[in-house]
Amino acid sequence: MKILQVIPYFSPAYAFGGPVKAAYQISKELVKRGHEVVVYTTDAKNLDSRLNVEPVKFVDGIKVHYMRNLSFMLIKGSKLFVTTEIGLGAKEIREFDVIHLHEYRTYQNIIIHRYAKKYDVPYVLQAHGSLPRIMAKQWLKRIYDTLFGYKLLRDASKVIALSRVEAEQYKSMNVTEEKIVTIPNGIDLSEYSNLPLKGCFRAKFGIKKEEKIVLYLGRIHKIKGLDILVKASAKVIEDLGDVRLVIVGPDDGYLNELKTLINALEIENNVLILGPLYGDEKLEAYVDADVYVLPSRYETFPMSLLEAVACGIPVILTENCGIAEYFRDKVGRVVDLNPDHLREALFDMLLDQDRRSTFREKCKTVIKEFEISKIVPKLEEVYKEIAR
Repeated sequence: MKILQVIPYFSPAYAFGGPVKAAYQISKELVKRGHEVVVYTTDAKNLDSRLNVEPVKFVDGIKVHYMRNLSFMLIKGSKLFVTTEIGLGAKEIREFDVIHLHEYRTYQNIIIHRYAKKYDVPYVLQAHGSLPRIMAKQWLKRIYDTLFGYKLLRDASKVIALSRVEAEQYKSMNVTEEKIVTIPNGIDLSEYSNLPLKGCFRAKFGIKKEEKIVLYLGRIHKIKGLDILVKASAKVIEDLGDVRLVIVGPDDGYLNELKTLINALEIENNVLILGPLYGDEKLEAYVDADVYVLPSRYETFPMSLLEAVACGIPVILTENCGIAEYFRDKVGRVVDLNPDHLREALFDMLLDQDRRSTFREKCKTVIKEFEISKIVPKLEEVYKEIAR
């Protein structure tokens, strides 16, 4: 099949989080399975700069069109990645057997939807958790839904939910149950077959061997619940002493407020805030962590949790994470969105080495169910069902 993947940001623009990694992994595996895959994306590297790449480039056999963003002010103000040239290649769209739209409220989806309808090309839509109108700019989201969103959902041949929680979100947007297919994110385990030696991250950042590392890795945004993690960690640090909270990821508008909270709680000497880490440096952080924490107020299926489990790291996550249904009591703890409950879970995990060891062993088994080579065939079946 000839398959078009559409997403506003693509590898190596990992500052935009899990959807980038998910779309890349899907596309790479589809190529391995003999399909011709083309990606329409933008040249955004992060919220402030462009990727230094050719406009059209092959990435692991994937033909990627990196289209120039019109304005980074639009990206910062409304998270709209406007690429006027996407309509110029409209005739090419008729050549595809199926289109896969990633994310929900995007400029690219508006344009591709128009031409998919014009040329009668079926498409699937995968929202990656972006359906609810929560946090900032709810009025803009409502306008998008009214003008474009409901049509996108109505005309999709299928929609992909990452969890039961997201499937219910589609239903709340008037998507019929027969259109919804639940397929979790996958991960390429070959990338984790030769992990860095333990101790590299500690040595690089001066963290003592006896210190316990509590790791968060993801965007620094209020929705991620980092204030809850910091408040919970403050009491743990006070009682145990040798604990280092490590926060890794790009600032998404919340860093200054987070630093103010850390200083107010007087734990700045026990908190290490880094920018985003990639490649071996990211793996070093996972390998040296004693526990990975995902304290999100809302989340569907973060790639970072799969990465942590692939590295054999016990996890603590909140009930608000849709991924909890897959990992509850298997590789860590699921807690309420409450600093006290998170604090108790941290104490439990950090003080009980046997429990951590048990979870580490279970990680090896659980993560195999999310190997990308097992996930993509499920998606492939959806494509085959709707393809022209």
